Amino acid sequence: MKNPLYPLKFQPILKDKIWGGEKLKTLLHKDSQLPNVGESWEISDVEGDTSIVLNGSLENQSLKHLLSTYKGDLIGEKNYKQFGNKFPLLIKFIDAKEDLSIQLHPNDELAAKRHNSFGKTEMWYVMQADQDANLIVDFNQKMTPELYLEHLNNKSLTEILNFDKVKAGDTYFIEVGRVHAIGAGVLLAEIQQTSDITYRIYDWDRTDDFGNERELHTDLAIDAIGFDMEDNFRVTYNKTANHSNPMVTCQYFTTNYLKVDQALQKENTYDSFIIYICVEGEAEIKTDNYSEVIKKGETILLPAAVSTYQIISKDATLLEVYV
Repeated sequence: MKNPLYPLKFQPILKDKIWGGEKLKTLLHKDSQLPNVGESWEISDVEGDTSIVLNGSLENQSLKHLLSTYKGDLIGEKNYKQFGNKFPLLIKFIDAKEDLSIQLHPNDELAAKRHNSFGKTEMWYVMQADQDANLIVDFNQKMTPELYLEHLNNKSLTEILNFDKVKAGDTYFIEVGRVHAIGAGVLLAEIQQTSDITYRIYDWDRTDDFGNERELHTDLAIDAIGFDMEDNFRVTYNKTANHSNPMVTCQYFTTNYLKVDQALQKENTYDSFIIYICVEGEAEIKTDNYSEVIKKGETILLPAAVSTYQIISKDATLLEVYV
């Protein structure tokens, strides 16, 4: 191995969105001149938006280059066998100053057939929410394609959607096919498959500066919506300090809640990279040959080849993610 691998930080890729706001700049200290920063892509291998290393001896190298160079040492042997030179996850922070469009994502099969892409299973961890802010997840009644289309055509879709009021710490698992939207006033961390495929079904009749409405994907969406999904999207989890508390486990990723208030000795037994997303406080991540501080609103990638490490903090809350 030419370079010993170490905890990697990447340059955030900031996205201007019609619904974006100021919180990524004011609360998470993202540096941007954009007026409406809606998303910060923290770790990305999406075509045209590949993350670039920010720290250490591999600074300025792309995630794609690291993958082709270090292979299983970077992401784990089993992951490299499955994904090759394609990083399987996309990590984001999202600030919704206004409601996002009502949308859903196709499954792997549809996404591969139509877009040559992975599907987009994802989860949300709410970092901050204004009073009465909500998320839209699923329908509020038994749904059929006929009833859905009737409400869509009558512009009364919101009458059949489920609105949940949210606060910091609330966590949601959004499976492919599930209709959803982030409501105004919510700042969250999103963990998802590497995919940028979204089917937009309603956009609040919004127009841009030129009076144009954004494209809707009514026909594509009808085959992709899960009309009869279980009501299992709210995630409950323990918050035992200095312990990895399971939140979401699915075939695409595992996410744990980790509150740290001491020096914690950790071992990577997963044959996978581990991502740490800092959602509160700050922590130091130490390996044999490197030390890196991670603060609220920052994300770090621990390569699979790093087998033992320490997390040191007086008070930090981390999301721990691996495949």
